[in-house]
Amino acid sequence: MTAALMNTYQPLALSFTKGLGTRLWDQAGREYLDAVAGVAVTNVGHSHPRIVSAISEQAGLLLHTSNLYSIDWQQQLALKLTQLAGMERAFFNNSGAEANETALKLARLHGWRKGIEQPLVVVMANAFHGRTLGTLSASDGPAVRLGFNELPGDFIKVPFGDLEALNQVQQKHGERIVAILVEPIQGESGVQIAPPGYLKALREQCNRHGWLLMLDEIQTGIGRTGRWFAFQHEGIVPDVMTLAKGLGNGVPIGACLARGRAAELFTPGSHGSTFGGNPLACRVGCTVLDIIEEQGLLENARVQGERLLSRLRAELADNPNVLAIRGQGLMIGIELKQPIRDLTLIAARDHGLLINVTRGKTIRLLPPLTIDEREVGMIVRGIGRVLERD
Repeated sequence: MTAALMNTYQPLALSFTKGLGTRLWDQAGREYLDAVAGVAVTNVGHSHPRIVSAISEQAGLLLHTSNLYSIDWQQQLALKLTQLAGMERAFFNNSGAEANETALKLARLHGWRKGIEQPLVVVMANAFHGRTLGTLSASDGPAVRLGFNELPGDFIKVPFGDLEALNQVQQKHGERIVAILVEPIQGESGVQIAPPGYLKALREQCNRHGWLLMLDEIQTGIGRTGRWFAFQHEGIVPDVMTLAKGLGNGVPIGACLARGRAAELFTPGSHGSTFGGNPLACRVGCTVLDIIEEQGLLENARVQGERLLSRLRAELADNPNVLAIRGQGLMIGIELKQPIRDLTLIAARDHGLLINVTRGKTIRLLPPLTIDEREVGMIVRGIGRVLERD
């Protein structure tokens, strides 16, 4: 890595020059199967011809006017997303962290409207919501918080999936609580899936106490779990939902959707974004949604995800280093008892397979939603060979 870059990443000595569908090629021309998708970003694959065409055409027409003026593509994308999610209004920005900051501002305004001077937002242990100071405060884990003291203290943490802990917090701090912020599946902490019925129970708690249910679907949204949004597996609708990653397929875009009272909290001047919702990003977002629908990628994510999960469990059943295999759709984690050094490098170098390891010892698989049965087999065989070496 060049010394001109700040020392925030530890990238592999591997650089790509081309991508197409589920494949990437490095500078030497070697081909790789991408089971990371830019960390759940390139959901419709690399260099999809319709995405390429949309970017090219829009770049030749209009990139930016600012939100001083109406933006047709922004209005189209807002309508598509709210209809798919059962929400009412959308605000666009540039990243997942910004989307979550927007949600947290809505929570603050909700508390202010209720006359709560020191509002609290309930967050989950091992959560990850971004790296701004606000979203970092709502996140967990010493690695991401180290060195950033005196973070905003408007959050109270409970164990993920523990309804009794939430009840205890409600009894102690209920008059100050204004919202719950939760990931349906905790991606960064190792693909931790909420217990069945958990989101429904949170919905009921929020209804009962007048809290906002705010779902961070930045990683789980846009088809990753086999539905448009992970909350749809539980048959509920949140008050606020945040999106990013797969919405732009590599073009930076974030979104915060709201309904009911949450959709009416912002007024002119209470929030904004210079680049958020520009014509290019929103046209790409519209194109991504069209591709997923027209190519049947929700069903493909469900079918191939079930196939991948089943085959991994069968192939790795006797591996002594495998502690658990869990997932939903094409978001799968393989938790190891002991970490394997240079696991991502071994997979790439020896097997042409790109994987991600999170929290030190959980292999996270997030392939494009376009993956087919043959490529599922390639991932399973590649993972098996990597773990056999250990």
